[in-house]
Amino acid sequence: MFNQLMIDIDGDMQRSSPGINRVLEQVACAPVVLYLRGTPEFPQCGFSRQVIGALRACKAAFAYVDVLDDFEARQAVKLISGWLTFPQLYVNGELLGDADIVMQLYGSGELRQLLESADATHPRDARGVPVGF
Repeated sequence: MFNQLMIDIDGDMQRSSPGINRVLEQVACAPVVLYLRGTPEFPQCGFSRQVIGALRACKAAFAYVDVLDDFEARQAVKLISGWLTFPQLYVNGELLGDADIVMQLYGSGELRQLLESADATHPRDARGVPVGF
């Protein structure tokens, strides 16, 4: 899907950069990837905190990238998605949306269904660690 990505930089179409290739690999290698400000343990904005709460309430296993710590990933994600805001949640390689969209999907129950269809929900032990992963 993204492997032929071309980027328009100052009117000149260019092939993917190493940063873009890394982000594409990240979203291809994990069923759920969250690009957020901070980490799940220490989110650095309220929107990131909300999305993490929704994912945890759905008992989802997810990979994450702290865009405050990884400038190259932050810029690449913006180019790939065309969205400037974070967090951004990817499920099965597709952008699901930002905090507003994720919270709407969570409220309607659709987020859990999407995560289950991505095989990203697993039972967890008392410490919150996925069992059988």
